[in-house]
Amino acid sequence: MFGCSSYGKKGSCPPQVPSVEECRAFFSEYDDAVVFHFAKKVEQPEDRVPWSREIEKELVKLEREVFWVGYHKAFMLFMDECRLCANCIGSREACVNKDDSRPGPESLAVDVFTTARSAGYPIEVLSDYKQEMHRYAILMVQ
Repeated sequence: MFGCSSYGKKGSCPPQVPSVEECRAFFSEYDDAVVFHFAKKVEQPEDRVPWSREIEKELVKLEREVFWVGYHKAFMLFMDECRLCANCIGSREACVNKDDSRPGPESLAVDVFTTARSAGYPIEVLSDYKQEMHRYAILMVQ
């Protein structure tokens, strides 16, 4: 829907995510957020997928570590749509990676451009996949 090729095809993407009002309530439960910046140049658009998958696996590990040191509501927002599975089933209920799957910030109505710029990070709309991309994951902590 409206330019997103993953709409309705991923278990952590719209329309299978909370409403904007539910997202507002979710974010109001948190005191702080940590923004992680990842920069990468790729030769082909599909080169982003394995790179994102590896980072997502590490982000889930980090979220668990933060949980274990006492932040029981730690919640990671991936820098991209969830790419943990090579072939997403497309349903949150049927997800085979429910424990690790996370939405991207955009899925929960986060304005990533404003967030990145407010944190002093670079972000621009790219005209070519060969340009360096800047991706952002967000760890919510309470």
